[in-house]
Amino acid sequence: MSVETQKETLGFQTEVKQLLHLMIHSLYSNKEIFLRELISNASDAADKLRFKALERPELLEGQGDLKIRINFDKETKTVTVEDNGIGMTREDVIAHLGTIAKSGTADFLKNLSGDQRKDSNLIGQFGVGFYSAFIVADKVDVFSRRADRPASEGVHWSSKGEGEFDVATIDKPEHGTRIVLHLKAGEEEFADGWRLRNIIKKYSDHIGLPIELPKKFYGEEKDRSTEPEWEVVNRASALWTRPRAEIKDEEYQEFYKHVAHDFENPLTWSHNKVEGKLEYTSLLYVPGRAPFDLYHREAPKGLKLYVQRVFVMDQADEFLPLYLRFIKGVVDSNDLSLNVSREILQKDPVIESMKSALTKRVLDMLEKLAKDKPEEYKSFWKAFGQVLKEGPAEDFANKGKIASLLRFSSTGDAFGEQSVSLADYASRMKDGQDKIYYLTGESYAQVKSSPHLEIFRKKGIEVLLLTDRIDEWLMSYLTDFEDKQFIDVARGDLDLGKLDSEDEKKAQEEIAKAKEGLVERLKGVLKDEVAEVRISHRLTDSPAILAIGEQDLGLQMRQILEASGQSVPDSKPIFEVNPQHPLIERLDTEPDEDRFADLSRILFDQAALASGDNLKDPAAYVQRLNKLLVELSA
Repeated sequence: MSVETQKETLGFQTEVKQLLHLMIHSLYSNKEIFLRELISNASDAADKLRFKALERPELLEGQGDLKIRINFDKETKTVTVEDNGIGMTREDVIAHLGTIAKSGTADFLKNLSGDQRKDSNLIGQFGVGFYSAFIVADKVDVFSRRADRPASEGVHWSSKGEGEFDVATIDKPEHGTRIVLHLKAGEEEFADGWRLRNIIKKYSDHIGLPIELPKKFYGEEKDRSTEPEWEVVNRASALWTRPRAEIKDEEYQEFYKHVAHDFENPLTWSHNKVEGKLEYTSLLYVPGRAPFDLYHREAPKGLKLYVQRVFVMDQADEFLPLYLRFIKGVVDSNDLSLNVSREILQKDPVIESMKSALTKRVLDMLEKLAKDKPEEYKSFWKAFGQVLKEGPAEDFANKGKIASLLRFSSTGDAFGEQSVSLADYASRMKDGQDKIYYLTGESYAQVKSSPHLEIFRKKGIEVLLLTDRIDEWLMSYLTDFEDKQFIDVARGDLDLGKLDSEDEKKAQEEIAKAKEGLVERLKGVLKDEVAEVRISHRLTDSPAILAIGEQDLGLQMRQILEASGQSVPDSKPIFEVNPQHPLIERLDTEPDEDRFADLSRILFDQAALASGDNLKDPAAYVQRLNKLLVELSA
């Protein structure tokens, strides 16, 4: 044992204390995950050293064969996980094992539910897999040395998971990291070769690095004076390099869990090898649930990049557009240089070609999922639908394919589920209908009872109901689908085209002409509040409604801009009245101009409320309404 120097005892970060308490006292439903997480970390350490050694081969120190070794001792009740990867300095150990530097720490703790299965699913995703060692161990020792440091700068980290840890400097001749788990009473099952072998085959068979166990571990006394013979127990070949026909679904699923740090299976995946002008292999996964930072567009994302099977970088985001940032997987290229950097990736025309092809592959994968497994696609849409809606603005070339993947609520959907595709809508269009009608709003409850839908209900025309905050912005880029134009039913002067008969159009013209006097009186009262007053053809039951000008921002976008502190262009609504409603008929015959003004403003404010807007002067509205009620009760 090396002599320890510069030994000090430090306290864990508060969040680590909470995390350790969770590991030690809560997550017992799947104890064996500790080995998977430690092997995954060891594999990453080896990948990083292999990449750095491309420019500095001396870092390998003559150890060209990178590997992971798992040892155990039934007498001392220990399990050891050792790698000859990049290793850590004293500063690295304190930073990575004493704190959770990742920005998602608060989110991790906030997302803990008390449900063991759900909470264990969060461990890898938040980059805190090392602490899973404390599920089975009451003490953990870590011995490490970074590959570019001398043997005298090894480090020993030790903790019982009780709020503090010790760090000391040691001599460590070999680079890499050795983790020794001192098993708790009752966890001796893990100091067993067969048990460890089964866990490795179950979770880590896909690791492209040899994972070794002592060769003679079953029932024989070990000679402690000699170095054990080692046996590779995993396939030790990168999964994506193998023929698809040889890979079982379970292997694809376990590899996903490794690259995505997820504990649930993916919804679907696509494994593809491209040969010809470009040569690369891709293995792409659609997760089953959204990560905590999905809506943080600046959060790390992207595919693992390999060049000729050599790991180059994590989270290479140049291979897929931002609206597909939820996709996980790897891409292994034969056309890139091993010293490729993010700056080079951003400028290389090869990358643009690969990005185009990979994007199409993901969209095809989603299309197939929607067609073959609609229930699973519903799960996908619930988790990632709002992100996919960013696509039409970012990816003009694939706008049509993205549009076919979108799902909405509609007036034909009694439950408000976003399950209606544009193809579904088009298949139900009325004879003579050549447009797709939609209405945006804050909630399904608000839009489904909007007065804007009255004429559509009367004629049996389906209307899409868009209630996500991104929807109005989306529709500014999604102008048509299969040559059918989108029409906002709350915007402009509604024209139903062939859906209105010639007799109906003639009747509308006659009514508008007959009510010109009423329209002029209303303009005189509401001239400061409205851009225009006109007779409505949208209404059957309500007295009045507010429409939006063709070029004006809708209410949804205005509210988003105001909430973010941005200036909003001045615009006024169009006030439409239903000439056949009793209140409008009564208003038209009101001789008292002051009373006419009060009634007009009450109707205007009610129309604003029905559209989901806020009143500019609620007190004046209440005062006018109370005055009217007093008159009616007199």
